[in-house]
Amino acid sequence: MKPEYLHFFIDPSRCIGCQACMHACTECDTHRGESMIHLEFVERAESTQTVPVVCMHCDQPTCAEVCPADAIKRTGDGVVQSARKPRCIACGNCVVACPFGVPEVFEDRKIMMKCDMCYDRTSVGKKPMCATVCPSQALFFGTREQIEQLRPQSQPINRFQFGAQTITTQVQVMVPREVAVRAAHVDVTAAMEERPRPRMLKVLAVDANAQPQDAAAEPDPFADVEIPR
Repeated sequence: MKPEYLHFFIDPSRCIGCQACMHACTECDTHRGESMIHLEFVERAESTQTVPVVCMHCDQPTCAEVCPADAIKRTGDGVVQSARKPRCIACGNCVVACPFGVPEVFEDRKIMMKCDMCYDRTSVGKKPMCATVCPSQALFFGTREQIEQLRPQSQPINRFQFGAQTITTQVQVMVPREVAVRAAHVDVTAAMEERPRPRMLKVLAVDANAQPQDAAAEPDPFADVEIPR
C-alpha cells in the first residue's frame, strides 16, 4: 500500500510543456507502452501555458460508480485502478462520467486504461514515473512538509466544485496561498460562464480601379487593418 505520508501534488504554474512526463509514462509496465498522462493548454489563443492532467483519484470515484461491470476498483490507500480486463466491457460510461476527463477506452483491446499513480512504484514508496523526470517539479511526490518548504507562496487544494457537487481527491493541486484562503475549493465550472473579450475587425477598402501616380508609392491595403484587443 502507498505510505500515508506520501502525496501526489500538481503545480500547474511550473509546467513548461516539455512532455517528459508523457514519455516517462509510456515506460510504466502496467501501461504497456501507452501514456496515461497528457498536457492541456490553458487559454491556448493567448498563452503557451500547459498543465499536466493525471487521474485525480477521487475519494468517491464517479467512474467506478457508473461502471456496470464493477471493473474499476479503489484500493485501501485511495488509488483508483484501471479497469480489470476480465470484467471491463469497454462501454465508455467511465469516460463520460469522469469530471476530469481522464479515463480512455482502447477499442483495439476493449478495455479502459488510465493513470493509476504508478501503483507498482508508489505502493513501495517510490515516485511515479512522471514525477521522477519532471525538470520543473510541476509533478511532485512527497510529504506535505516538503511541498510547504518548496512552495511557501502556494497551498495544496484537493476539493473541487462541479456545480452543486464537491469532489475530494487524493491528488492535490497547488494554488496561490491567497486563493486557498479565499476559497476552500476550486469551482471548476465557473470558467464555463466566462465570455470572450469583444473583438472587432476594421478594414478600409481600397478602390481596385484607382491607378496610383507613383507605383513605388502604392498604398499598402493592409496598413489600416485594425484588430482591437
